[in-house]
Amino acid sequence: MTSQGIRPERDMNLFQSVVGVLGVLVLGAMSPGPSFVFVARTSVAGSRGQGMAAALGMGVGGILFAALVIGGLQAFLVGVPWLYLILKGLGGLYLVCLAVGVFRGAKQPLDEATSTAVVTKSCWCAFRRGLFTQLSNPKTAVVYGSIFAALLPRDLPRYLTIILPLFVFLIEAGWYSIVALVLSSSAPRSIYLKSKTTIDRVAGGVLGLLGIKLLASAHES
Repeated sequence: MTSQGIRPERDMNLFQSVVGVLGVLVLGAMSPGPSFVFVARTSVAGSRGQGMAAALGMGVGGILFAALVIGGLQAFLVGVPWLYLILKGLGGLYLVCLAVGVFRGAKQPLDEATSTAVVTKSCWCAFRRGLFTQLSNPKTAVVYGSIFAALLPRDLPRYLTIILPLFVFLIEAGWYSIVALVLSSSAPRSIYLKSKTTIDRVAGGVLGLLGIKLLASAHES
């Protein structure tokens, strides 16, 4: 086969690989987890602006993880297991603390709870906590690394090392922006106000279980 024939075939294979990676990342972003719980509660209990800010925080966290993975973070974490365990432990503790804040504020009126629990009146704070929630699980870096290693060629073109993290941002921020827009509308907010204590306790319980699971996996490792 001539070089003219090899190039289009290689480009097509690369295109299919990138589409496969993006498809898996979309499914991963849509799967329930602490990020979804945080954005959902921020959007319902806070405001649409806070929900969108939290979604942007998730996107920035995703782009940081993707860039670090492409830069070799996954290989470093695998090669230095004790550091990975420390990061998992810290991430688990952060989620547990987040859960405690939600659970303790469950019975408080919305205006008091939003100032003392997970949701605040500041979009910047919502963004920051969204970012920390995304970064609280270093397993995300390993998941990204596994997906990239399984579906992408080793000789990744330089332009893709820039484009892929941007795609990750669009997927993460895009999905959670949809969540924020949907759940910040009047109907979900009305349901939340009627069942705030129960919903907050369930959300806090989910976050707590995810944090404990992360701590347990660090201990077992």
